[in-house]
Amino acid sequence: MDRIVIYPRSMSIESILAEIDAEIARLTQVRSLLAGSGKVASTVAGRSASKISGKSKKKRILSAEARKRIADAQRKRWAAQRAKAKKES
Repeated sequence: MDRIVIYPRSMSIESILAEIDAEIARLTQVRSLLAGSGKVASTVAGRSASKISGKSKKKRILSAEARKRIADAQRKRWAAQRAKAKKES
């Protein structure tokens, strides 16, 4: 958990503050979970945690059919890459 973040000098103050706010939100959430309160704080300084991190809270669920179509398409891409690499060799 001990990590040192070195910010490049080109970062603006606003982006540094946004990173600090995001870290505070994460730490607040971890503290709430460890304390066993069951309630996770969703706002820090008037901002929602999802807005700070850029992630939405709603989890998307794919159907089995959609997962199969995606997997088949990826296998097709991999096969094309292997064929291309074999052809170039």
